[in-house]
Amino acid sequence: MKVVALTGAGISRESGLKTFRDEDGLWAGYDINEVCTPMALARDPLKVFEFYNMRRREVASCEPNAGHYALADLERDFDVTVVTQNIDDLHERAGSSNVVHIHGEVFKARSMDDESVVVEVRGDFTVGDLAPDGGQLRPHICFFHEMPYRWDEVQRLTMDADVFIVIGTSLNVYPAAGLVDVTRAKKIFVVDPNPPKVFSRFGEIEVIAEPASTGVGKLVEALRV
Repeated sequence: MKVVALTGAGISRESGLKTFRDEDGLWAGYDINEVCTPMALARDPLKVFEFYNMRRREVASCEPNAGHYALADLERDFDVTVVTQNIDDLHERAGSSNVVHIHGEVFKARSMDDESVVVEVRGDFTVGDLAPDGGQLRPHICFFHEMPYRWDEVQRLTMDADVFIVIGTSLNVYPAAGLVDVTRAKKIFVVDPNPPKVFSRFGEIEVIAEPASTGVGKLVEALRV
């Protein structure tokens, strides 16, 4: 059985990571329009780099929670793809082997001359730090106004899923939120203490109104029945 799980900030919040965008549009005092757009990168690359250096250190200090581990454990019985809006590596550290980061990865950077040149970064980098091709490094992050990574592949996987799962996301950020409309899964699970409204023409919807740390475990039990 093919399972696709769309995860968002809610699952990482329980590991101590702040959400990228708070209600006031700020993250740790930063206006997201000043650190997460192509225009911001062109205008003030140093500020953008400093922001993601800070986020990289934050992610490195956190650990996966029970929700991450429960989702990884689902691979013992099913063909699972995790499509995450999160830029952290907590799914991988919990053991998930097939993770698609549609909004990028905080521990990677790429060349501004050739976006196919991607390297791993664990420490800070700044203006003047170059990729192997000689281009300036930039965060391997999908900024606002940029297309999510591997998007065509993700839509195909979502359409073909037997089970589609939504975990810890408000479904307010597009185009990721539109995946719920793409799937033809016969069963859709929503795990969130404040679950978003989800509709489907094809499948039954089950809502588990709990945080990921407890709700994903209950989801796994339900799938194994």
